[in-house]
Amino acid sequence: MAFPFVKDFCMAVMTGKTICAAFASVAALFAVATCLARAQAPAPADASPPYRPGLGDLMTMTVQPRHIKLALAGRQKNWTYAAYELHELQEAFDRAAKAWPQWQSVPIADLMTAATKEPIASLARAIKDGASDRFATAYEHLTDTCNACHQAANRPMIVIRVPDASSFPDQDFEPQQQ
Repeated sequence: MAFPFVKDFCMAVMTGKTICAAFASVAALFAVATCLARAQAPAPADASPPYRPGLGDLMTMTVQPRHIKLALAGRQKNWTYAAYELHELQEAFDRAAKAWPQWQSVPIADLMTAATKEPIASLARAIKDGASDRFATAYEHLTDTCNACHQAANRPMIVIRVPDASSFPDQDFEPQQQ
């Protein structure tokens, strides 16, 4: 061969390309591995506390609609639905008391339990017996205890009353024919 250094030069260039390709492959694999690790890592913890609805929000969103629906079901003598709404109302009270056992200096959980226990028991008996007159009396008593609770919690401006109309025009409260 006339130029033996050409062969050595070509081998050196080829080896250099191979090394560069190897480095490029390693770099690409490292980049992919880094991206995968970041994708699988848990998101950083949010510094803000979890959402906690206010006591007024819970009363407006969960308690008040159940109170209204209970009255409407009882008025229509839909005892099956009234029993359901009474149970849902009790659960709404329980959730509000659990979320806000104390509000300012007022022991909300104790107050709710003491105020609602007897009226809810009276309502349950009236519903079970299908007694419209006793239901109406027990419902008025529950409503009065709601207002007494608001007084005790220094919120006398919140006055609940027996509904005179439905705020649920898309719901039929009459018992279903079977």
